[in-house]
Order: sequence, then structure tokens, then C-alpha cells
Amino acid sequence: MTDLQTLTYTAADGIGRITLDRPDRGNGITRRLVTELEQTVEQADLDPAVRVILLSGNGKGFCGGYDLVESAEGQGRLGDEPLAAPAGSPLDPAVMAANHDPARVWDPMVDFGMMRRNVRGFMSLFHCTTPVVCKVHGFCVAGGTDMALCSDLLVIAADAKIGYPPARVWGSPTTAMWAPRLGPQRAKRLLFTGDSLSGREALEWGLAIEAPAPEDLDERTEALVARIARMPLNQLQMMKLLVNQSLFSQGLHATQLLGTVFDGITRHTAEGYAFQQRAAEAGFRQAVRERDEPFGDAGASTFKG
Repeated sequence: MTDLQTLTYTAADGIGRITLDRPDRGNGITRRLVTELEQTVEQADLDPAVRVILLSGNGKGFCGGYDLVESAEGQGRLGDEPLAAPAGSPLDPAVMAANHDPARVWDPMVDFGMMRRNVRGFMSLFHCTTPVVCKVHGFCVAGGTDMALCSDLLVIAADAKIGYPPARVWGSPTTAMWAPRLGPQRAKRLLFTGDSLSGREALEWGLAIEAPAPEDLDERTEALVARIARMPLNQLQMMKLLVNQSLFSQGLHATQLLGTVFDGITRHTAEGYAFQQRAAEAGFRQAVRERDEPFGDAGASTFKG
């Protein structure tokens, strides 16, 4: 897999390392990134020498969500595809742009056809039989949380920020993993406000398995994946499948269907159109700042009132 453009992959000592590698864009999510993630997860999952996958990000943070320019300033487009999508398909940039035109009729199934493929890519981390550890530093917000929460274990730096601010406008968590990870009441606490947790709080809430000081994050994560890598692969596979069945039986896939459809709706409400228009006029960063400043947590803050 030498042609990867959005991430890197290496494997050694029983550990497959997937590293998001778009640091100049906050490791922003594009269709290519989702596709390459799914491909590398499959490669690691098929490798009998890999006993654990470590997912991390280069740069100042793990992932800031969907690419700021492509997803809002770009009228809903999510960047180029590794394979050209057929003209007229839900992945055709012209189709996506037209479907985000407030002067035209919105087709929710076009939107769903695009977003469900992203969910499938994120969920490759959950569906693969190899355990996945996600290392979070700096920030993990919006769509970035889909990758983190689809992983099996999270190690989050104590000072990192993790949450889903698009719950305030223009987003619904498509993988719907907040309730399974936190329980319904704590999931509602975050999604009713768009508030975020620090890594330290994520540990207290049961979202993180460990929240070391930033300078200790690498060391503590490496200790965990090395310990997992000592286990027999078949035992790891059975333990992951055993625990995951409880979420399937609770209706995870049905909830994800609803979350993905709702995500499309949030981008086509009056508020959603207004947010997108502001992003096109002033830039996504400014639109996000204006969204978050009334809550007092713009930028790296995890203020909650």
C-alpha cells in the first residue's frame, strides 16, 4: 500500500500502526481518507502477525472532523475519491453540490448514499476482528470522534478535547456510538449541548481507558498495545466478537441508520443552511467560532458553564 495519501501504515512486533497524516488540515476527513482507512484496517486484520491495531494522528491533534473546506465551504463535497465515482452517483461532486442547493429539492437518499459509506469505513475499526486502540492527543471532535469511538479502547491525553460540537448545528453523529460508550444520560448531556470532555473527564466518564499526561501519552499507549500483542490472536478475536455482540443485540445498526439519516437532515434545516452559507461567506473556522463562542468553549476549551 505505497500509494496512500492521507495516512500511513506500518506493521511490526504484532502491532499494525495506522496514522492519519493530513496535519496541515487537522487530519480532516475526506472520502479518500475514509477509503484508505478501510483498506488499511482490512490489511491489518488479514495479517496473522498483527495482534492489535494502533490508530493515531500526526500533527497538533488526532482529528478535527470532516475537512473544513471540502465539507462546508465546498457545498457538501468530501474531496476526491481514490476511484472515480460514476457520473450521477451519490459520490459525484456535482450531484452532492446540487443536492446541497437550498433552491432545489433535497434528496435524502442521495445524502444517505454518501454518508453511509463513511459510516462503513469508520465501522471497519469496530467490525474487524483485531483489537483497535486509539491514541488521542490535542483534539478529537466532530467526525473525528466517529473513528475514535469505533475503536475498542481509547487512550486520551489528559489535556485533549473530545466531543461532538456539531450537535449544536449541522451535524448528527452518524456512527451513533456515544450512548453505547457512555450510557444514555451522559450521551444526552453532551449531545444536548455540544459540549466536549477533556481527556481527564473522559477517563472519569468511562470513555477513556487511561488519560495520561501529554508527555506520557506515547509511553502509556505503547505499554498497552505491547501487552495486548502478547496475547494469542484467536483469543483476542473471540474476546472482541463476544463483547461486540452485546451492542449488536441492542440495535446498534438500526441506530446508526437513524443517525446517518438525521445527519443529512441537520444540514438541510433552516439553521443548517444558514450555517453553511456563513461558512461559504466567512470561512468554516469563523462560522465554527461564531457557533461556539456563546457556549464559551471555542477552540481548545472544554468549558461547560
